[in-house]
Formats: sequence, C-alpha cells, structure tokens
Amino acid sequence: MKVASFFAGVGGIDVGFEKAGFKVIWANEYDKHAASTYKLNFNNELIVDDIKNVNTNDIPDFDVMLAGFPCQAFSVAGYRKGFEDERGNLFFELERVFKEKKPQIIFLENVKNLVGHDNGNTFRVILDSLKSAGYHVKKEVLNACDYGNLPQNRERIYIVAFLDEKVYKEFEFPEPIELTHTLRDYIDYDIKQDDKYYYTADNCGFYDELKDKVKNPDTTYQWRRVYVRENKSNLCPTLTANMGTGGHNVPIIYSSTGIRKFTPRECFNIMGFDKDYKLPSNMANTHLYKQAGNSVVVPVIERIAKEIKNAIERARTSYVRKMVV
Repeated sequence: MKVASFFAGVGGIDVGFEKAGFKVIWANEYDKHAASTYKLNFNNELIVDDIKNVNTNDIPDFDVMLAGFPCQAFSVAGYRKGFEDERGNLFFELERVFKEKKPQIIFLENVKNLVGHDNGNTFRVILDSLKSAGYHVKKEVLNACDYGNLPQNRERIYIVAFLDEKVYKEFEFPEPIELTHTLRDYIDYDIKQDDKYYYTADNCGFYDELKDKVKNPDTTYQWRRVYVRENKSNLCPTLTANMGTGGHNVPIIYSSTGIRKFTPRECFNIMGFDKDYKLPSNMANTHLYKQAGNSVVVPVIERIAKEIKNAIERARTSYVRKMVV
C-alpha cells in the first residue's frame, strides 16, 4: 500500500511502516534540518515546505496517511493552548488533505495530553472530523516500555482511522510485551565520548550535587532545578526536543568514564532507530537532539503497522471466503 507522510520529521513513523511492509512514496516536512536527516535515509519524494502551501493536487494518490502532527500546543511541557496555538491548528491542514484525497487509512500520533486537553474538547473535535469524513476510528495510549520493548517512559496517543468498516473491525492495537532490553543495550557506558557530553566542576554549577547523587549505572538521573532526581524504574524519562539546550529534562547517566548526558546517536538508539540509520555529520547537536525528541518510538509504530496490515489481510480473506460460499 502506498503511503504519504505529513510532518514527517526524520521519518520515524515512515521507518516503522516500511518495516511492516508498506511503501512510502511521498513526504512533507517544514524543518530544513529534519528534512536533511530524512533525505539521508529515504529515496521517496520529499517536499520541504509549510503544509499550508502544499496543494492537494500535487500530492500523488496514496492509500495510507501518516502524521505525527505538532504536539507542542498540547504537550504538558509546552503551553497547552491547543487550537489557539497556530501549531495546533495544523491538524486542519491534514483534514483538508484527507477530505480530498480519501486515503483508506489514517494514522496519527501525538502526546498523551491531547486526549484530556480542554476537558477532552480538542480530542473530540479531531475524532468528529475523522468520523464526519467517513472514517471509523480506534485510539489507544501506549507506552514505549510496555509496547516497544524500549527502556523509555514515553506515553503517546495513537489514532488509526479506516474507511473500510470491515478492516476497522478486524484491527486491534498490539498487546503489551515484556521489557527485556535495558539502557545498556542502547547506551555505551564504557567508551569515552567527546568531552562536551560530560558534567564537570568546570562546566556545571551543580556538579557537587551530581557527584554526590549520581552513582547508579543502571538508571538515569535528571537535574530538577534544585535537586537530583533518580529514575527508580531504571527507565529513561521521555526524551524531549529541548535536550540540546540543557535544563532539567536532560537524562544524566553514571558511566565508567564520568557523569554525562546522552549523545545524539544514543538518543536515536533509545527511540528505536536502527544503528545504520544515518545522522548528518555536519549538523549541530542541538538540531539532532531536537529531531530525536520530536520523533517517535519506531518499534511501537512497527507493531501497530503490522496489526493494520494483518487487519487488511483478514478482511480480504473473510471477503473471499464469503464470495466462495
């Protein structure tokens, strides 16, 4: 099935769907830095422009719409203005496209807080928009550590909408799976990294607190403005787009080479990107951290995409069986 990807970022959703057997033929991304990373890893057409400038007549026909539309307007870490924020209003650009192009399936991803934003009114508008366009909708909040076998605490709302009611009835979100991976599967605790990733007395005003508290190599820590917080669950906290700017959201680890933050590559690792996923060598780390934090947990996407594919196949099999009878 042919896929078009909107707000594609670095292609995390696209990777998950291609791993499940779908084919991305077209994508749109506004951020030129994210687009550069995308181009290193995909050969399909990529339109680098504001979605508002994209004419639906210029988009090739496709079967599946993918969109991790901007979440800052709904995020707990953001201002939570919803549709009052221009970024929140970008959902209606998606509505413009799917009402005209009528893809068979729509896949949307966003922050968990979208569900409860404005007492549920924002989410209700989105669901009503899909239903009024003829789609049958299923939605679920899934955590990366429960559904992606990744040691990151990252809850996201996933919305899957189907034009074909038979496929809709066959689709179910994946079941939780055991978390068998640890931080050491994604973070290199023993190889010395560049000095810029380490906290020292010379570059960190709260180094004494870190030195006193950061001693467990099997989990992550965070500086919470006035104290050090240890993540007792041995999970990485949700990676955010502002990790490259410092602050209290940055995961900190105790490695054999010192107290440090993740490298950009390690952030992509813990989002579930394969080790052969390419990162631009000449791009500033602030952009790479932002791209990782804005992306998706690839294994969760892949599992949902496989369930979509299975639902399609079951619906077709059922139809053929009825025709034979």
